[in-house]
Amino acid sequence: MATTGKITLWGIEVFVATAEEASISAAARRLGSSPATVSQQITNLEGAIGTTLLNRGERPVTLTPAGEMFLRRANAIMNEADQARAELAMADFSRLTSFRLGMIEDFDADVTPGLLGAMSAELKNCQFLLETGASHQLFDLLDSRALDVIVAADMGHNMSGLEVHPLLIEPFIMAVPKGSVNGDDVARQIRRMQLIQYTTRHHMGRMIADHLARQNLRLTHRFELDSYHAIMAMVADGTGWTILTPLGWLRAQRFRDSVDLLPLPFAPFSRTISLTARRDILGDMPGTIAARLKPLLTEMIVTPAVAQYPWLEEKLRLL
Repeated sequence: MATTGKITLWGIEVFVATAEEASISAAARRLGSSPATVSQQITNLEGAIGTTLLNRGERPVTLTPAGEMFLRRANAIMNEADQARAELAMADFSRLTSFRLGMIEDFDADVTPGLLGAMSAELKNCQFLLETGASHQLFDLLDSRALDVIVAADMGHNMSGLEVHPLLIEPFIMAVPKGSVNGDDVARQIRRMQLIQYTTRHHMGRMIADHLARQNLRLTHRFELDSYHAIMAMVADGTGWTILTPLGWLRAQRFRDSVDLLPLPFAPFSRTISLTARRDILGDMPGTIAARLKPLLTEMIVTPAVAQYPWLEEKLRLL
């Protein structure tokens, strides 16, 4: 292959995205571009280097031996570019031009707008990209460099190469139809009801299922849903009960008055929400954002939840 043209940072980013996604169309979606543009950038890069990097005729797309060798260098180049951008931004934070944030869906109504509103007032020339989703999806996007920082539940992810700023610990609790559980022996009462389970396709659902298995609890359930609102609507309607966290309860606002929250009548467990970024890439920025988040979490999450359910004190707290 004849060597022509120049190697560009954009071309390298397109190559890395295509290699990681193993698909030109998926790389285009990730980069907010078109498949034709992605394909052309790869052609330009291969022309500049003088060799074929990807077997684009295969499904999924695979790396050639030269592509495997170049991918290691490409990742190093992308890391250096990220560090350079971060260092320049840290030298004058107001000059930051783009910021890609991933947030768990539990924060999208209150905490996320509060954070972005405060940051946008200071970073007037910055373009913000927000991705909300389940924790495992956000970790995948962070791994692929599609996001700079994520706020998600810790999930036993391989944390090598990452920096973690713990924010909040919250217990798993139960929600039951209002007035349906009274007095002692709560465990016996809920065994008579259907468990409406959060989907085990998500990490939180698997945490719940694994904990129940460890307690040797075999609870009747016919429903497995991926929506807090749908789950809470069914609980409020008297269909059954569920296990969730205070964040889930706060998110489903319209059903709060129709359910009762109670501590679990078996061994407790909890999850930790942390801010995570790639190590040594963004300088002090992740720590700065974590510090800005904590007052918002106190105001919008901890204080209102503990005010309504004092037994959550010490269980739901900042870290």
